[in-house]
Amino acid sequence: MSQPLFGLVPAGLPVITQPTETPSQTSFIYGIPTSPKSFSHVVIFLLPGIVLPSDTAAAIYLVTPPDRAQGQEVPNSKFLGGIGPGKESAIFKLNEASASGGQIILGISIEDAGSVASRITELQAAKSSSAASGSLALVPAGAAAGQGHQQPSTLVLAQRIIKNAFNFLSSFSGQAGQVEVVPMKAFEDWWRKFESRVRSDPGFLERDD
Repeated sequence: MSQPLFGLVPAGLPVITQPTETPSQTSFIYGIPTSPKSFSHVVIFLLPGIVLPSDTAAAIYLVTPPDRAQGQEVPNSKFLGGIGPGKESAIFKLNEASASGGQIILGISIEDAGSVASRITELQAAKSSSAASGSLALVPAGAAAGQGHQQPSTLVLAQRIIKNAFNFLSSFSGQAGQVEVVPMKAFEDWWRKFESRVRSDPGFLERDD
């Protein structure tokens, strides 16, 4: 699959659409560049017009280096959740050690939808039995305590990004049979404008304009 399938938006950083590596047609590796601005959440979504193969979903993994001290030879993969039909986007929380360290590696694998759903259920059950939030991906407003001055929650920022994209792309939508589609070029135009505004006014998403 040469066309980008997914978009990743680390909180406060530019969107990423091109994978760093593509081990197979159903596996994608995204390296999030190091940044002086720390973050603990990432939004992952299907790009406009992308539909996953029938009965599949995208499983999201946090990939960490092998622990050589423990004799590990291959990287570790931690299942974070999934997206797919009916849930085309979600917010995932990274652990503080990963968010504050060096480069963060995320893996996305297109897998059987039933298997992904089963692991999501197991993950939710594990979280609900602990003091953590019972939600897998959508973080309740205010769940991420701001450090320093008060900032909008990650969910609010993600909603503003999605709203900004929707308002721009809605005028480009058309019909392909019974399906409403948006040209990929329109998304690219939106991103160029969005990126330009982020560079000229980094705090605009934190204001409810």
